[in-house]
Amino acid sequence: MSELNNLENALEQVLELATKQGATADVIASSSESFSLKSDQGELSEYKVTASQVIGVRVIKDEHVAISYSESLEPESLAQMVNQALTNASYTKKDAFQKIRAEGLTLRTKQPEIYQQDNATPEQKIELALSLERQIREKPLAKSAPYNGYSESSSILLLGNTLGTRCSHQERTLSCYTAALIDHNDKQAMHVAASVARTFDGLEADRVIRDAYNMAEALLEGEPIATGQYSVIFEQDALNEVLGAFGSCFSGESAKRGINPWREKVGQQVASPLLTFKDVAYMPGGHAIKAWDGEGFATGDTSLIEDGKLVGLLHNSATAAHFGVTPTANAGRSAKGTLGVTSRHDVIGAGKSSEAEVTAGEYLELVELQGVHSGADAISGEFSFGASGFLCRDGKRIKPVRGITVAGNFYTMIKEIDAVGNTVVPNYDGHFFSPLIRFGRLNIAGK
Repeated sequence: MSELNNLENALEQVLELATKQGATADVIASSSESFSLKSDQGELSEYKVTASQVIGVRVIKDEHVAISYSESLEPESLAQMVNQALTNASYTKKDAFQKIRAEGLTLRTKQPEIYQQDNATPEQKIELALSLERQIREKPLAKSAPYNGYSESSSILLLGNTLGTRCSHQERTLSCYTAALIDHNDKQAMHVAASVARTFDGLEADRVIRDAYNMAEALLEGEPIATGQYSVIFEQDALNEVLGAFGSCFSGESAKRGINPWREKVGQQVASPLLTFKDVAYMPGGHAIKAWDGEGFATGDTSLIEDGKLVGLLHNSATAAHFGVTPTANAGRSAKGTLGVTSRHDVIGAGKSSEAEVTAGEYLELVELQGVHSGADAISGEFSFGASGFLCRDGKRIKPVRGITVAGNFYTMIKEIDAVGNTVVPNYDGHFFSPLIRFGRLNIAGK
């Protein structure tokens, strides 16, 4: 019997067991295989092959909700799992909003690009991992390449519930990465670069090597700049880090818990009129493509900010019921987790400014951030974290900058946007899409 059939049979058994005990339930079952390689000192330091499977149930009985999971698909383990969930539910507080609601849906992620056959040989993958380190070490100023590797994973994910909904999803992802450490004239700099793709041939190993070394070399002579206020352009992955630290402001779950500062601001201006922000289910080349959410509803696009106005939050069916709004099919739940809220592709809309207009005059380009999440307060919006980058003028890097601290308030920062570029591009892992954005003024502590 195939792995898929095993998961399907286990899922049906669990739903039948829950129904017999008078509960409604949804079940998530998954299996995954992964392969990873690491290179160190010209040899493989890791060659790892792993496989796992897990099945988890969320039961609701008399408005009491609980979860339980098992890594075994044996009938005895499944029965024990359901009994444990029902026992746990008897001790939980009632939750009138959390219900099994996706009725009679059959959904399958059909985009063929997310699961493609891999014809690369193990020898090719080993050579890639070794060559990442070797080519960095061959660079003139490189002291070492301390982190190098290749990984791939494939997974099957199923969801079913007692209302007849059945969903399936299958994907494969590959990645490679390297780090260049430069030690020259008693100064050190290191930069990590990575590539994520759906096929082995899609990995951009040459770019990864080039980006890691060139950025480390460019930052080597960096020094603090004068303390003051600067216009700032975040490199795309750095901007994604900042937005991630404050992502709870879009969450209906955090609003339900009373810790979302935008809970009462739907319909109000919260950002510059230049800013438009959406959660998008399907993006070409995206790596968060999935036909259904953690409750089994079909995913779609959700507008969050339009021309600076907050038009909605991300909701699962429970948070939507709490606020009396329409669900956005953004339920997040794993086999081992409780019901939450999650996004798919975070997309900032294109503006009207050319790259030359966004980069006109003097500004600070920030390419590396340190301690973003520990230095951010999602409720107040205050943040302070270390950064490296370049002082720039008219799109050209004037000098490297290191050893500075960036501070400000996120909710103020997004109101003070000077320009938004007219070209949207993906970040390295295909989850975040944005144009260049120039923020008017942030506090920089330097020398």
